[in-house]
Amino acid sequence: MNIYQKEEVSKMLLEFKCSNHRSIKEEVNFSMIAGSDNTSEELLKDFGNFRVLRSAVIYGANGSGKSNFISALLFMCDLVGNSINYQPGQGVFQARHKLSAEDSSSEYRIQFVRNDIRYAYGFSVKKNLIQDEYLYYFPKGRQVKIFERNGLEIRPGDRYKGVFDVSISILKDNRLFLSCAANYSNVKELEEAFMFFKTDIVVYNPEINNWTEYSIKLMQDNDMIKKTFVNILQALGTGAKDVKVKLEKIKLADLPQELQLPDALKSLLGTKEGNRIEAKVVYDQFEVDLMTEESTGVKRLFQMICPIIDILDKGKILICDELETSLHESVIFQIVQLFQKYQKDKFAQLIFSTHDTSLLDSDLFRRDQVWFTQLNNERATDLYSLVEIKNVRKSENLEKGYVSGKYGAIPMLNKNILSRIGTKYFRIGGLYGGEKS
Repeated sequence: MNIYQKEEVSKMLLEFKCSNHRSIKEEVNFSMIAGSDNTSEELLKDFGNFRVLRSAVIYGANGSGKSNFISALLFMCDLVGNSINYQPGQGVFQARHKLSAEDSSSEYRIQFVRNDIRYAYGFSVKKNLIQDEYLYYFPKGRQVKIFERNGLEIRPGDRYKGVFDVSISILKDNRLFLSCAANYSNVKELEEAFMFFKTDIVVYNPEINNWTEYSIKLMQDNDMIKKTFVNILQALGTGAKDVKVKLEKIKLADLPQELQLPDALKSLLGTKEGNRIEAKVVYDQFEVDLMTEESTGVKRLFQMICPIIDILDKGKILICDELETSLHESVIFQIVQLFQKYQKDKFAQLIFSTHDTSLLDSDLFRRDQVWFTQLNNERATDLYSLVEIKNVRKSENLEKGYVSGKYGAIPMLNKNILSRIGTKYFRIGGLYGGEKS
């Protein structure tokens, strides 16, 4: 089986746990499994005894650990996909909490579904090396061991005796066994687990990712995606009538005269090829070059919407840090709605962090979809769900409750700090409900 072949299978994230990663010290537990609440059940998908959420949002003050939580999941995906290439002596990056001991371990645990079967996978890193690792799956709901690992010792499950010999021979203390076995064995269940990390989880960070070229290729290859994108632009009131896109291979030596490379660089690159991108946004009486003339907001839409349509159609999991960057709140609302109410036979998930409190609406999110990060006294991240907070009514104004500090996770001005600065610079009474200046 080619582990990189395209296939239409069901995927969903159920649960992710991690500890000792950047600002996260003690274990935090994030779950996409719905609670007992019977509100908006159309937003859920049944899987065995579980009801699974389509989306979740994470709120918290700057520096409270939202991005670190997402980076922990990204770290797990990256290590699964790439540790097979780690060379002898190359340590595994371990981002311990500042107050953790040097010999403390960082742990990452996940449960997910692929091809309608649940998997449980996890590993720990200690002193920049893999300490332990495991993979189980649950055919017909019963746990079956695929492998367990302690250091360099691999204990295969009863069904897999002798099938991992080659994989074990290339295992090193800086490589995950899942990475090795996915490439050097022929175990379908293990390959499924590997592909979940390789293709099914999509992590987007606007500071790192630029999906412009990806979007243009999608539009060029799939007219449905292009039409959907144009419809969204029109629905958002941009005034756009159409989009013209072109992506073609070009030899770097054949660039236009004004873009010609120095001769020395030409000879170095030889016959190497690159991509030439053309993208025009068509309005009533003129066209605008996307790359040089369009607004930041439209550029960001261009980057995001087409990949999102593709993610929805293929039923993947999109994870975004600060989704609101360069996007209007109405756009974010529509993106969430796309994941909440997309075609019933499709199931994609959206997990994102944001500061946009206008989205905190009980008509948009169930209480078990809303999460918060907050720093405790050790400057360590606590992660908790809105359902863990007592006395939150189903019909409660969530935005008002959050802004008022009822749920925590928001920076609140300290009266004592301001009073120490003094009234020379601030009228304390005006800020806190007294007489206005």
